[in-house]
Amino acid sequence: MIFYVVPKKIMISAGESSGELYGALLSRELKLLWPDLDIFGIGGPRMEAEGVRLIAPMTHIIGILEAVRSIWEIKRTFRISSQAIADEKPDVLVVIDYPDFNIALAKKAKAAGIPVLYYVSPQVWVWRSGRVNKIAALVSKMAVLFPFEAAYYEKTGLPCEFVGHPVTETLHITKSKEELKKELGLDPRKEAVSLLPGSRPNEINRHQRVIREVAEKIHLEFPDMQVMVPLAEGSTLTEKFPEYVRVLSGRTKEAVACSEAAAVASGTATLETALLGIPMAVYYKTSPVTYVIGRLVTSIRFICLVNILLEKEAVREFIQHHATSDNIFSEINKILKNSAYRAGMVLDLNKVQKIMRSGKPSARVASMVGELAGWSG
Repeated sequence: MIFYVVPKKIMISAGESSGELYGALLSRELKLLWPDLDIFGIGGPRMEAEGVRLIAPMTHIIGILEAVRSIWEIKRTFRISSQAIADEKPDVLVVIDYPDFNIALAKKAKAAGIPVLYYVSPQVWVWRSGRVNKIAALVSKMAVLFPFEAAYYEKTGLPCEFVGHPVTETLHITKSKEELKKELGLDPRKEAVSLLPGSRPNEINRHQRVIREVAEKIHLEFPDMQVMVPLAEGSTLTEKFPEYVRVLSGRTKEAVACSEAAAVASGTATLETALLGIPMAVYYKTSPVTYVIGRLVTSIRFICLVNILLEKEAVREFIQHHATSDNIFSEINKILKNSAYRAGMVLDLNKVQKIMRSGKPSARVASMVGELAGWSG
């Protein structure tokens, strides 16, 4: 008698850069539990490096105008993904953030009888809170990154678990600031600041001019200060920066960790900076249309994760027309010169570190995948 072993198979859908990192970390943990597991889906090079078979690339889309311009690319990716669900019949579909696309994909999986794990909740506390009910009707289980998110799903009866944030797995810095500076080609005896323009191409395009101007102001006020612009791997600047600005690729956490202060485009990088204990100013620019619509449909006080977690403006936010080089430099200058102000901000960042302290999120989510699939780890 011949016995056929049905291979274990998981599909992961990650729509943009941070989600793709979480997908890569999750894939690593899944392979540790089930080495022969076939993982396929939508992602990028980091997921591929962890053994994921890519069926389509992630889209890097953020904002209303960007989505409109990329509608055919999105439709093509959705068509490929829907067909993969039908043809390959994964044991579990894991969708990571990217709500409009992934909610529609979860609907396809549910219709095919495939359990869905939603990893990283859409920002339902910001806008379109009605999505909570739609998600609950389609998803088998929810894994959220922040403790306050679980309350949004409790009333629906959807099993929801706060697992912690996967960036905590990537921030193991053991070297001193001096050692890090030397490693980055800086003078270990001089102080440094970091200016982070974001990870997506459209963010960098909108932010590079203002951070170049901030760099110029810092250089005039602090001639010995070393200024870094850390970029995500594969990202580039299109404007020319002065020679005294050191542009780094793929070394963001090391650059931030050896800085005295940072100007950070709002996003996951603000949480990473907080977890590294570095005082910061937060800024963000988007398209005028996206900004106006966002103001009309949301009523949130803050956009920075640090401030959302602490329910106060622990770090200053400069959004849209307030995101000027004068405003951002003024805040960096205050952090560098006012020791009491700096110390108060550091205390608040320590509170964030305590809130986000957890085990290993990716390992827990991998176990949740196994539970939904009916496997034993």
